[in-house]
Amino acid sequence: MVVPRHVACVMDGNGRWAAQRSLPRTAGHEAAEAAVMDVIEAARSSGVTWLSLYAFSTENWRRPSGEVDILMRLVRRAIRKHAPVLHTRGIRCRFLGMTDPRIPAPLVQDITDLMTLTRDNKRMTLTVAFDHGGRRDIVEAARSLIRSETPADQVTEASFAEHLPYSDTPDVDLVIRTSGEQRISNFMLWQVAYAEWVFPKVLWPDFRAAHFCECLDAYVRRQRRFGDVRPATMTGKGLR
Repeated sequence: MVVPRHVACVMDGNGRWAAQRSLPRTAGHEAAEAAVMDVIEAARSSGVTWLSLYAFSTENWRRPSGEVDILMRLVRRAIRKHAPVLHTRGIRCRFLGMTDPRIPAPLVQDITDLMTLTRDNKRMTLTVAFDHGGRRDIVEAARSLIRSETPADQVTEASFAEHLPYSDTPDVDLVIRTSGEQRISNFMLWQVAYAEWVFPKVLWPDFRAAHFCECLDAYVRRQRRFGDVRPATMTGKGLR
């Protein structure tokens, strides 16, 4: 099976998972950690070379402050717990976003340390979208392009993309959004332009390697045309 080069996951359903069990929403966030690690390993084992996970959006700051505080602590705990195994498995870790001053300084330091530790790894690149907004990324890219004084008639999609954060990131081939919801939610808007989408109904805390592989199978069965009338070959764009 030829796998997508870049898979992105919108990790949705933590709150509903907790509600179904009469637990606080934060219990869903805590349970999500196992799903995250299972999917990372499933992606790596399947030959996916770029994996992006939507962990915290710019809009998520609107949630109750207590929930946000607990989520920040959970993320810090997970980084400290799993950094050694991520490094051992050859995974380069990146964090997309990370501009809001409300992110606790100790968490920022742990994230910086993780990125430094893993920056030379080449087996797979894991991008965690944290304090991320796709529209904000595009606005910041436009500002950067303006500052570069590039003449308007020389601006192309390729030159614009060079001003996006982590401009070496390839376009997303497959987006998986759990819980059955069917929204983009301001996630990597530029990079998902030609992505295939699948919407498994399973809630994120219950999502495991088997579900991930089912999504890969669904992707392989599709014919990608990129606006053409002829199917693109599976060795074409997005599977370089």
